[in-house]
Amino acid sequence: MREADTRTETETVRDVLVVGGGITGLAAAHRLLDRDPGVRVTVLESSDRLGGKLRAGEIAGARVDLGAESMLARRPEAVGLAEETGLGDRLQPPSTATASIWTRDALRPMPKGHVMGVPGTADALAGVLSDEGLARIAQDADLPPTPIGDDIAVGEYVAARLGREVVDRLVEPLLGGVYAGDAYRISLRSAVPQLFEEARRHPSLTAAVRAIQARAPQPTDPPAPVFMGIEGGIGTLPEAVAGSVREKGGEIIFGERAVQLGARGTARATTDDAHSTDRRVPLWRLVTESGRTFHAPQVIIALPAPAAAGVLRTASPNAAQELRAIEYASMALITLAYRTSEAGLPPGSGFLVPPVDGRTIKAATFASHKWGWIAKENPDLRIVRTSVGRYGDDKDLGRDDADLVGIARHDLREAVGLTATPVDAHVTRWQDGLPQYPVGHADRVARVREHIGRLPGVAVCGAAYDGVGIPACIASAYAAVDEVRGDPAAREELKANPVQSLHGGAGE
Repeated sequence: MREADTRTETETVRDVLVVGGGITGLAAAHRLLDRDPGVRVTVLESSDRLGGKLRAGEIAGARVDLGAESMLARRPEAVGLAEETGLGDRLQPPSTATASIWTRDALRPMPKGHVMGVPGTADALAGVLSDEGLARIAQDADLPPTPIGDDIAVGEYVAARLGREVVDRLVEPLLGGVYAGDAYRISLRSAVPQLFEEARRHPSLTAAVRAIQARAPQPTDPPAPVFMGIEGGIGTLPEAVAGSVREKGGEIIFGERAVQLGARGTARATTDDAHSTDRRVPLWRLVTESGRTFHAPQVIIALPAPAAAGVLRTASPNAAQELRAIEYASMALITLAYRTSEAGLPPGSGFLVPPVDGRTIKAATFASHKWGWIAKENPDLRIVRTSVGRYGDDKDLGRDDADLVGIARHDLREAVGLTATPVDAHVTRWQDGLPQYPVGHADRVARVREHIGRLPGVAVCGAAYDGVGIPACIASAYAAVDEVRGDPAAREELKANPVQSLHGGAGE
């Protein structure tokens, strides 16, 4: 049974409206059509492109990612969606997983044997920390338990157990790569949920890390990749998903910014042969900035928190208030192309930069080293990505593109001696690109969902709720789809087994 479309051209009735054409919204639409091939789905995207922070581009004629460049492979959501939409034969692991830390005026090998920078033993961080820092880690086993309560900041807890040097030299840059955030604000419960749970069970933090490591899957030969990329760039995934959505009968509309979800009305139900019945179907009314009105019994809102708050301000003022309180960090990616003959780069995939060292860039990726398809397609070029900007430190983002390129070149010269002049450069700015997960974030998300739960047929999903990585966004979308279909199992499973990675997410 479907509702009869008896409205004007500016009033469109659909079975499900998906608001937002990022990877979350596209994944939701794909799952809806996969579960029910006859459902009428419309995706509304306010801009002229799809994908959100997944963006494919070119520099010096080379295909590159101008946004997120990899996805966690130890969860099935992102890799599975790529395979389902025809990209399975283009999935590629990194050519090298060897990375460094640029700290204390030298590139130092990235330590192993840690969980998001938190070691199981002091030996795991030898070479990155000073002797004093290593000695401080060893005191963890003798300290009395540190209260955690319902939540605690990662930096606060780790510093109390292991000393600030662990946080400043390793935890901070690793978390910064995922959130562009501040480790002393980021929630342990939300950002590293596995460690949060183990830390509540063990008297020492190092013992909690060792417990996680003991449960880790046994190494395989060859080792299973932690991350995966796509030949041509992760930015090709949204178009592949969109193509599948269209093939299945879904509609994608550009340039329609949703501004308000209004009170529910009703429409006459209809059978597949278009004969109306007397049964009335409750419909939500969604108004866009252009004045167009859409109606549907089910609405999935896959928008950043501030935009979602605007859409929900009438239907759920309390949810909107909570969403407005979620803060975001801005950042910029500076992508540089060098002639291979002039770019002497060290081996490895790149390096992270602790803020405590006073540098401007927070990370550098040697993309031509990291992704075999880039090197194969462009043997005469070396592509390097750098990033700037963190939560509470966006002063450099006010500079023009030329200045940002100059900053990146300066730091690369200091870090690896790269003095060559790039043949091309591209700056991509992600204003308010990454939601922050401070202490209490999980409770805030729970309150949002409690308020949304009073709106039958409405669900929210995306990076602001269940994790900032690509698999987390897709899992969030799938759970939202099942929710509006009346099945809470996926949401409960996501709460029980959070997607958020112990090894990173969408950042550098």
